[in-house]
Amino acid sequence: MEKKRTGARSTSTSTPPSTPTPTRSTPTRSRDRGRATRRRLIEATARLCKERPGAEVSVAEIANAAGVFPNQVTYHFGSKDSLLVHAAFLGLLHDARRIERIGRQAPDAATFRRNIARAVLAMPSLPSVARALAAAISKPELAPVVDRHLQLLFRQSERFAGRIVDGRGWKARRPLDVETRTFWSTALGAVLLVRAGAHGTVADLDLAGALTIHDEAEPG
Repeated sequence: MEKKRTGARSTSTSTPPSTPTPTRSTPTRSRDRGRATRRRLIEATARLCKERPGAEVSVAEIANAAGVFPNQVTYHFGSKDSLLVHAAFLGLLHDARRIERIGRQAPDAATFRRNIARAVLAMPSLPSVARALAAAISKPELAPVVDRHLQLLFRQSERFAGRIVDGRGWKARRPLDVETRTFWSTALGAVLLVRAGAHGTVADLDLAGALTIHDEAEPG
């Protein structure tokens, strides 16, 4: 009987086992590392393309700038061309956000159209995007990647145009999704023409005329 009571007291005063700290599974950690590597590669490529516009960038240079092995490029993107497309549109989306800030500073719709057009044609990312579009033409496997990024650009620009129009009481002469697609198609097409050797420069283009956003003070 004494042994039973002693055993009971010993059990009741013992320290309960600690609860193990939850840890992320190996597959989750692997996915996180993969996403981080992809992001470093895209950002490093975008930086190199911005620093050396028009120049060829090698896989070795990209890997060195990102701090990874060269085979990580093909592992995560399939090819250097695919990585270049991702990097080009990352730069374009960053430039587009800067363009939005310029647009918000315009006092009237006419100035808005003029400033937006001038700023877009001067974007440093346009040459890289033109190369990405040309690559997608010659390599159909890149077309879905280009389309995905273009749709993101169109949606971002449409949301911005909607906020401007609603906030200022301005109007557009066509639906905003058509407005943004027409504007960007004109801008990117102009860059492609110039890169293909067409006579003239993008400065010869009336890109502001591709926008129909206006205010009540304007005729029509």
